[in-house]
Amino acid sequence: MTTLAISATASPVTEAPTAGVFRRSLRFVGSTLGMLVLVGLLLVAGATIAVPAVIGATPLAVLTSSMEPTYPPGTLVVVQPTPAEDILVGDVVTFQLHSGKPAVVTHRVIEVAVNATGEHVFRTQGDNNPEPDPQPVREVQLKGKLLYAVPGLGWVQNALNGELRALLVPVIAGGLFLYAAITLARAAVDRRRRKRTELAAETQSREDA
Repeated sequence: MTTLAISATASPVTEAPTAGVFRRSLRFVGSTLGMLVLVGLLLVAGATIAVPAVIGATPLAVLTSSMEPTYPPGTLVVVQPTPAEDILVGDVVTFQLHSGKPAVVTHRVIEVAVNATGEHVFRTQGDNNPEPDPQPVREVQLKGKLLYAVPGLGWVQNALNGELRALLVPVIAGGLFLYAAITLARAAVDRRRRKRTELAAETQSREDA
């Protein structure tokens, strides 16, 4: 009597297609959001710290409504030192209220004149103010001309001033590098996992053949 041996080969348990697609979608969304956050932080750091430092400009925050609607409160304005003779009517300038004092104002030039000593004198006015500023602005009061402005980043600029800036800048930089390292590590792990899966599938296919 002949006994037939029946060998049962266990079929590999495969992940449900829907679950696999869902996990891949979650990873993609997470990576995309993380990249957007990274890019956003880099743009903020560039606009408030890096670019002004490189070009010798000064980042400031608009705190009042005098320049609305163009530059509402919270707008970051970056001003660059500019020769007085290069400032024209229509330019937005930042100047000291009183020469040598720290308080500054950012308003638009509405008139340019030269006094008897050859010094340029500027008449300024806030876009949202009904009247010009009461006192003319002398060359010695000028801090610079507006180079660019970014709505909302003025609050960030204020938050990053002084000791807090010195504390947060290295923390943010370290966090960005850490995030980049984690992202690269995850990508490498995913690549190795895909290769193992493809190799296992090829091996199984050859065995089935």
